[in-house]
Amino acid sequence: MYKKAYLVLVDKMFYKNRIFQLKNPDNFSDRLFKERTYPYFLLQQEFKKLGIVLDTYDYFKEGDSSYVLVFVDVPVNLEYFLKKHKNADKFLIIYESPIISLRNLDKKNHKHFKKVFTWQNSLIDNKKYFKLNYANTIPDNLGFSSSDKKKLCTMISGHKFKTNPAELYTERVKAIRWFEKNATEDFDFYGKGWDRYYFKDNFTKLNRLTFLTKFLKPHYPSYKGPVKLRDEIYKKFKFAICYENSTGCDGYISEKIFDCFFSGCVPIYWGESNIDKYIPKNTFIDKRLFKTYEELYSHIKNMPSEKYEEYLENIKKFIKSEKMYPFTAECFAETISREITKE
Repeated sequence: MYKKAYLVLVDKMFYKNRIFQLKNPDNFSDRLFKERTYPYFLLQQEFKKLGIVLDTYDYFKEGDSSYVLVFVDVPVNLEYFLKKHKNADKFLIIYESPIISLRNLDKKNHKHFKKVFTWQNSLIDNKKYFKLNYANTIPDNLGFSSSDKKKLCTMISGHKFKTNPAELYTERVKAIRWFEKNATEDFDFYGKGWDRYYFKDNFTKLNRLTFLTKFLKPHYPSYKGPVKLRDEIYKKFKFAICYENSTGCDGYISEKIFDCFFSGCVPIYWGESNIDKYIPKNTFIDKRLFKTYEELYSHIKNMPSEKYEEYLENIKKFIKSEKMYPFTAECFAETISREITKE
């Protein structure tokens, strides 16, 4: 049995054991901070029950014995850890989709890990590869209702670009432009990066020139700026454009659809091809069922209030059901702690 475990994070802002804290030391939103950290807080508690001290990697000390390394996504400097910790068992949690991190799904990297926790269904064998979804923190209050909804449709998304046939960033822009042209009164959107121009392909290095990207920024009349608390926006809208970063990733379901659910906003979803295997199809609108945005808009604009109320009730039922468990922080912590300590 291990005595210590160290969490290796790509995002260094959560070192100094911040990833296990439920309150933000930087006076930012405690609620938003907790969404990110609660699964790891629970993981630390599960390890504690087993007599294992879990810290972030910056607490590692030379001479430590009987320890394990737990990686959250494959780091760029993986070779450093392999050389420095030749004899330590290593485990990998894959979170990001391949459109963000190709290193994650490179099986040459996986050979260095005793077990891999991933969303990718095709790899799951329950020997080396174990199913692990994005972990969500379910809010205490699910008291949303249609009476809170003053507007029709929104989108909350960062502005990104990737040259990849599976990317859905372009589709987000298409949705924005259609609403701005045809239904401006029924659409607002939010997020970071939309006040900049992004160079692509051979010109990506120019994105470092902030003054240039700001100067060339495109005009989005419906853009309302970044947000701190997504639920404060979602609760005002009946529907939300909810596209994953990419499509065709077997088993990849991020926090996006759940952010909508927890705020009582019906998501218009596009991403995981078999989404209704995991999430009831009566809780969301499948964008693929509509050939054009005209059809989609007509559907949501003319939806009877009784039908909309059904969506909200179905969302509540799903969140409270056993089907929600695989997407929870509790499942995340229990799965990892169980498999790492199993003989």
